[in-house]
Amino acid sequence: MLKFFNKEFQLLSPVDGETFDLSLMPDPVFAQKMAGDGVAINTSGDIFVAPADGEITLILETNHAYGMRMDSGMEVLVHIGVDTVELGGEGFTRLIEPGQNVKAGTPIIKIDREFLLEKNYCLHTPLLITNIDKTKSITPHLNQSVKSGEGIAISYKV
Repeated sequence: MLKFFNKEFQLLSPVDGETFDLSLMPDPVFAQKMAGDGVAINTSGDIFVAPADGEITLILETNHAYGMRMDSGMEVLVHIGVDTVELGGEGFTRLIEPGQNVKAGTPIIKIDREFLLEKNYCLHTPLLITNIDKTKSITPHLNQSVKSGEGIAISYKV
């Protein structure tokens, strides 16, 4: 009977890479969990996908970050890289528009990885739950190799 009140959900990795603790992000906004709680990913891929089923609620004009509301009511943010907003969208291609319902693994943004690395941008990417007040617990899956749309990056209870 108590399991009903502790329903567990998972967020899949939005990109290929290796997960690590959010506190190690080179940006204090993410490292200090000011924008939400979750996990960081040292990316190796160039396609960023939906981490769960839900609605794409936001894609920033510069295409370096997107948000979604999952079917569970939780809201997430994927922020591609550190200080990448400075590029004004160069190196990022939007593959979908906000307002669309998607399934986990649906491609959202494609990056020009070579271009971003040539410009010396860090591509560490936080996956954040932004309405953490609605969770009972958030468990990042750390130090794991993950595939976009497949590997579990975060488990959480509501």
